[in-house]
Amino acid sequence: MGLTSRKVLALAVLLAVLLFVVTVWLWPRLSPRTPRAVLGRVGLLFATQLAVFAAVGLAANHSFLFYGSWADLLGRKQDLGAVLDHSAGGRQLTVVEKQSPPVPGGSQPTAGGQIHKIAVGGEKSGIDSSALVYLPPEYFRPQYARKTFPAAVVLTGYPGTAENLITGLQYPKTAWQLARDGKMQPMILVMLRPTVAPPRDTECVDIPDGPQTETFFAKDLPTAVSQTYRVGTAPRNWGFIGNSTGGYCALKIALHHPERFSAGAGLSAYYKAAVDPTTGDLFHGDQQLRNRADLLWSLDHLPQGASSLLVTSSKKGEGNLKATRKFIGKVRAPARVSSIILDSGGHNFNTWRREVAPVLEWMGGRLSPN
Repeated sequence: MGLTSRKVLALAVLLAVLLFVVTVWLWPRLSPRTPRAVLGRVGLLFATQLAVFAAVGLAANHSFLFYGSWADLLGRKQDLGAVLDHSAGGRQLTVVEKQSPPVPGGSQPTAGGQIHKIAVGGEKSGIDSSALVYLPPEYFRPQYARKTFPAAVVLTGYPGTAENLITGLQYPKTAWQLARDGKMQPMILVMLRPTVAPPRDTECVDIPDGPQTETFFAKDLPTAVSQTYRVGTAPRNWGFIGNSTGGYCALKIALHHPERFSAGAGLSAYYKAAVDPTTGDLFHGDQQLRNRADLLWSLDHLPQGASSLLVTSSKKGEGNLKATRKFIGKVRAPARVSSIILDSGGHNFNTWRREVAPVLEWMGGRLSPN
């Protein structure tokens, strides 16, 4: 059973409760001041506290997904890098590994689709990054052999891992279910974290004399994917989704690059680039760059393209509600804005899981395969 499995969490809670009951039940029998009784009391207390600690830790990880797997937790996930060919005119994407998605019939691509682990070399940005690409089952079926598919880039928060989008937020499984039920057209998902220059949090900004993260997401990544997979290059073929830092990036890229992305969805997004020890100096004193990284300022002062934007928040539990309402009020034609406002929900994976399905439906309705 995986680290993020509900069964693992339930077993940990059950074990903690049982050990607590056993401790209370046996404590009178271990009251004598003999070495054996003392060791028994110490052992019961240690085992109970360890079980409670494990249950609390698993519960916290289930909500926030600090670790996506046992290998991640134990530090055993040390995948080697892939060599990219950067010759002129050559493809900037390498498929490193293929795996089955966690859906019924996932072992057969025509039934469950397939997930590719890829390495992308940014020709314009100079950034190399890994990503996971979910290909729906239709991609492998003979009747779709000459058809193109819409695609959406999906980002985690900072620091995050791309695997969390599969195991925690369940994007491939949800997309598979929605397409199966006829609620969404088949769509390719390009999943990765916003940290493409680790460990720095670049906030999807082109940093002067630093990582050109915006260029990587807005130009290099969709170009490399379109060269390798059956995805068009028009704005109507591409969308952008993200949560937290990834949500800010999704809205920023869609807002600033309507020539590449026709839709952007920010789950619990904030609207101004964070500046803290994890980001370093993003703007090097350039006020124009600082202003542009403020999405509320951008809506007031820069032209708005024909982008469809979706923002989410909650009335209780989220800190971005006021800013989200300001963002909605500043969007003007030809841009369009939609929202999901929950009654309650914190800044965590439990909240975002409630939003993934409607966000994918919304995105699927605004993209075109051709």
